[in-house]
Amino acid sequence: MKRNLLLVSVILLFAVSAFAQDIKKGAITKEMLQEFRSSYKENAYHKAVEHAVWHNPLAKLAYTGKNDNIDDYFKYRVKTKGITNQKQSGRCWMFASLNTIRPIIINKLNLSSFEFSTNYLYFYDQLEKSNLFLEGIIQTGNAPYTDRTVEWLFNNPIGDGGVWNLFVDLVKKYGVVPKEVMPENYNSENTRQLNKMLKYKLREYGYQLKEAALKGTSYNDLEKQKKEMLKDIYKILVIGLGEPPTEFTWRYKDADGNVSEWKKYTPKSFYDTYIGKNLDDYVLIMDDPSRDYYKLYEIEYDRDLYEGRNWWFINLPTNKFKKAALEAIKNNEALYFSCDVGKELDRDKGILAMGNYDYGSLFDTKMAMDKKARVLTHQSGSTHGMALVGVDVDNKGNITKWLLENSWGSNHGHNGYLIMTDEWFDNYMFRIVISKKYLSDDIIKMLDQKKTKLPPWDPMFEYDK
Repeated sequence: MKRNLLLVSVILLFAVSAFAQDIKKGAITKEMLQEFRSSYKENAYHKAVEHAVWHNPLAKLAYTGKNDNIDDYFKYRVKTKGITNQKQSGRCWMFASLNTIRPIIINKLNLSSFEFSTNYLYFYDQLEKSNLFLEGIIQTGNAPYTDRTVEWLFNNPIGDGGVWNLFVDLVKKYGVVPKEVMPENYNSENTRQLNKMLKYKLREYGYQLKEAALKGTSYNDLEKQKKEMLKDIYKILVIGLGEPPTEFTWRYKDADGNVSEWKKYTPKSFYDTYIGKNLDDYVLIMDDPSRDYYKLYEIEYDRDLYEGRNWWFINLPTNKFKKAALEAIKNNEALYFSCDVGKELDRDKGILAMGNYDYGSLFDTKMAMDKKARVLTHQSGSTHGMALVGVDVDNKGNITKWLLENSWGSNHGHNGYLIMTDEWFDNYMFRIVISKKYLSDDIIKMLDQKKTKLPPWDPMFEYDK
């Protein structure tokens, strides 16, 4: 017995010793530090760069100026007027979506300017997302708190980001109204505090529903509790944002100074009267090289309406749908578009172009990741939605650059717009929405595929903000 205990002790001692050696092999040692110091040659160039970096913004030092000659002329451009401003909110997807239909009413009524009420749709977006979260808790009632979906729900009870399909479902259910019917206010333009309040209440109510479900409360009783909870959420939203109208009267003055008669509308009749597009005829396309192309995907819980559709998309390389986007713009149709806007952005000039900055030369290193590597390592992903409203071509008809209508106000970028080179489009574009009538038959056929469903924690769930 003693011999066996001694043998076990020796084995454990060797195991601990080996483990300690493995940790040492993985740690930064004195020898490694000495090698690092030796490898850094403190020559005159490095010393000069150090001095510059210590006292200047990196972007200023890395700026190349190689794209300063890009002009703001576009052969094809959607007829629209005015620049919107999402202020301190994550509603870019909503502004971008509304800005794709805004030119329709501007041109139909010959208006000098026009904006839809983003606050109106935002109210219902937040109410519907609250219901989606609470219903998700009920539907996973018997699952423990450590369940992956339950954890995801409590980590993401609500937010103000989104994508195109959320906009479609909201408009189909609630319609739209002019901005003056339900104007912006402080909380709609600065959403952080209201969002924190809603997250607290939803987690509180989610906890109550989860505890009740784990104790065996019936589905019908849980639904009754949820209804009372949503009354409270509705009250919070009304206090914070105002109460959406169910009907309203509206008139307009056109660009020639003519004032229309007052007319009564519901939000849905207003959409039908002045827009009338079937939003189900539009297809969301992704370019995500980290997963298989030419397939149809769906992301669970990527919606705002419980009864709505999850975000689904066809994954295609950019060269398969650029011509369709070009044709849409030629026909005066703006397109929903989202991208990794912060990469290579010259904010002052409003130019998105490869090579705007050369951080590699500044730090004497290589920046070598392609789009696939950037996606897989979370270095890049869709961060912002805008309206694609212009395209330029050379004498041979090759696309050279694109124009984006942004929602950061007219003082940002190029008078509120961003100019994007076609090369940048290939590298940092992620989502675009195009009418079926511009897409080829082989792309349309992909809609018949069985959707590959992705979990809500998939990296592509990240909302445009």
